[in-house]
Amino acid sequence: MPRARRAVRELIERQQAPVTDDQLHGLMLIVSELVTNAVRHAALLSPELGVEVALSRGWVKVAVEDSHPYRPKALAADPDQQHTGGRGLLLVKSVVDESGGICDVEQTAAGGKIIWAALPLPLTL
Repeated sequence: MPRARRAVRELIERQQAPVTDDQLHGLMLIVSELVTNAVRHAALLSPELGVEVALSRGWVKVAVEDSHPYRPKALAADPDQQHTGGRGLLLVKSVVDESGGICDVEQTAAGGKIIWAALPLPLTL
């Protein structure tokens, strides 16, 4: 995960994207959670994964692709907090919702999936 976060951070810096500190922290959380999920839950059927970052006017999008066919769903919060895992996608959704962004899961033509999140960026800082 550190390599993926570092690569995303360096790309954003090289491109001089208008990302605020809060947005960068949110993006790092999103990258961490999506890559962690792919490693933890898809590695048996998908030993390789891809991370893509796309910058466009007004948006930054992070996507993680694997070959596992399972489409995850964000788990409902456990009111008794008996489970310590399973909240990664809830964290991603929370960061996305707070920023006014969007996220989704798409099936690939090969039967795997791409989980992505896009955050709006200010046109100028």
